[in-house]
Amino acid sequence: MTEHTRTAAPAGPTSASDLVREIYLAGPDSRKGQLTTDLTALEDAARAVLPPAVSGFVAGGAGTGATGRANRDAFDRWRLLPRALRGFTRRDLTVDLLGQTLPAPVLLAPISAQTAVHPEGEIATVRGAADAGLPFVLSSYSSHSLEEVAAAAGPGPRWFQLYWPSDDELAASLVRRAEASGYTALVLTVDNPSVGYRPADLDHGYLPLIRGTGLANYTSDPVFRAALPPDAGPESVVRHWARVNGNPSLTWDRLNQLREWTSLPLLVKGVLHPDDARLAVANGADGVIVSNHGGRQLDGAAASLDCLPAVRAAVGGTVPVLMDSGVRTGTDVAKALALGADAVLLGRPYLYGLALDGRPGVRHVLRCLLAELDVALTQIGCGSARSLGPELLAPAGPLGGPQPTARQDRS
Repeated sequence: MTEHTRTAAPAGPTSASDLVREIYLAGPDSRKGQLTTDLTALEDAARAVLPPAVSGFVAGGAGTGATGRANRDAFDRWRLLPRALRGFTRRDLTVDLLGQTLPAPVLLAPISAQTAVHPEGEIATVRGAADAGLPFVLSSYSSHSLEEVAAAAGPGPRWFQLYWPSDDELAASLVRRAEASGYTALVLTVDNPSVGYRPADLDHGYLPLIRGTGLANYTSDPVFRAALPPDAGPESVVRHWARVNGNPSLTWDRLNQLREWTSLPLLVKGVLHPDDARLAVANGADGVIVSNHGGRQLDGAAASLDCLPAVRAAVGGTVPVLMDSGVRTGTDVAKALALGADAVLLGRPYLYGLALDGRPGVRHVLRCLLAELDVALTQIGCGSARSLGPELLAPAGPLGGPQPTARQDRS
């Protein structure tokens, strides 16, 4: 049965776009003092409340910022091509990913040292994510331990991101702790052989990790603690972390070692080149995340969205492919899905929401994003997030020209 003759599965008694109706019914007075619904305006609002060094750390990128600009330009080069009179009265945002059904094709990307922007840090973020039913990917460099974050999440879905340290015993300990704490997937970030050249951080001389912010998973780890002298102070902790942090000697065949440590699904994050996507899958990864680290690592790198169709083609239609970097709006999500992503990871916007209003700020950002995605599906004439495909996109400019390759619809 073709899509235009079928009805999407009901999304339940409410839909994400009900937020729009709620706001209009509440009237103008209800908006006083509330966060903007324009998610692209949150950066400026957060800059007004954060110290300059922290704002630079959050929003800054590598070098001239060309990669970050390219991420946004890539979304602007594609236009949605709506279809009329499709007959859908409800939209289904759910997606199936790694054996789980998610309420929407969105996860919260791993971001380090979140207490730098709000006292509750990752605790507030994971609770905001749980409010929306969306998975939170916890950074290795979190300000609260993975066990504390798991407790705050309750039954909410959560993944753990691993920065593989040079001490394999420590790496294995982090992975096993994550599995024991109910994290349901492991995300190995591979685009960080060194810290990026970030002028905003360098000019302020600011890196929260060097100050001990974001090291909770290390200071709570028995392997890490065993390597410290009994009287180790904060400076000793940071020095030892700096010694074991990072592992530029890693090669693709080392993925097999992760399989010895855990049975969790494994995704490799930081893939841009299609050959690397093939290598990740060939060496045991269950999926890949197309990412350039939000433009924070390499100035002048290719935009994630530009790389997405080639990565999808390289691994085929059945391997999970996610993407991040540059996602700001619900229509961005729709474009990424149409270009082959199974889901996207949202980064800076939710962190701005955290900075501005803690857990409610995170929840607000996610509700706005999903509301706009739901509205976009309505306007496009598409009944479900899973059925978004390249036929609903066109390059900017006159209509016509080649179209990208679709992922396989697994609905």
